[in-house]
Amino acid sequence: MFYAEPLARLIEELTKLPGIGPRTAQRLAFHLLAAPEGEVQRLAEALLTAKREIGYCSTCFNLTDQDPCRICRGTDRDRGLICVVEDPKDVAAMEKTREFRGLYHVLHGAISPLDGVGPEDIRVRELIVRLGSGQCKEVILATDPDTEGEATAMYIARLVKPLGVRVTRLARGLPVGGELEYADEVTLSKALEGRREI
Repeated sequence: MFYAEPLARLIEELTKLPGIGPRTAQRLAFHLLAAPEGEVQRLAEALLTAKREIGYCSTCFNLTDQDPCRICRGTDRDRGLICVVEDPKDVAAMEKTREFRGLYHVLHGAISPLDGVGPEDIRVRELIVRLGSGQCKEVILATDPDTEGEATAMYIARLVKPLGVRVTRLARGLPVGGELEYADEVTLSKALEGRREI
């Protein structure tokens, strides 16, 4: 053990955060020790406040400090359009575009049999209940374009189509600014599938 017990414990706790290895945890710990006590206090209070006050919206299951969340309460939202995403951070990504004006449904995961995650482990049932109101005209499946996201999208599409709701999937393909020579075969084939007239 190279460090005093409180410092070692701080480093150990920081390594539990996603993307933080031992070296980064060490740098963060030393930064926090060098910071003014008030700054560290504000960080600790922000962590505790977020943990205590943030919950899930009872309608869309996004993170919120009010129920229902501000998006579900919004009067300027198209209630006939629901975008289905895997995680709350996907809602933030969609909102940053300022293009989508519908509602969301957060699954909190994707179907992954290898990891023991089935449809009953994510918020699929709640989506079907929401669609039962008859307000929704289109569901946009915005799950990740990986194996689990594709499986989840296909599963949801099979459940939703018999309800008479239009089901669409986000377009996939080449990123803006990308070069053809660096694109893999799957990305190019998806770009060809999703081509449109100009």
